[in-house]
Amino acid sequence: MAVKIRLKRMGAHKKPFYRVVVADSRAPRDGKFIEEIGYYNPLVDPAEIKIDDEKAKKWLGTGAQPTDTVKDLLKKSGILE
Repeated sequence: MAVKIRLKRMGAHKKPFYRVVVADSRAPRDGKFIEEIGYYNPLVDPAEIKIDDEKAKKWLGTGAQPTDTVKDLLKKSGILE
């Protein structure tokens, strides 16, 4: 089972809000996930990013692959170098 750290879109039409989740790579974008590790709100200025660093490091240590967008968010929050 390939595990990915990716965004799950939530919120109303034209008002996106994202949750950072750990999910099986075969699951749909907004479908079943293993664990929620944070959230991302791009609508406020500056964008609000809150990710639990312990959970993120645990999943990265066990081999979960972050998507490109999540990798950038992890760098901005200081979890990845």
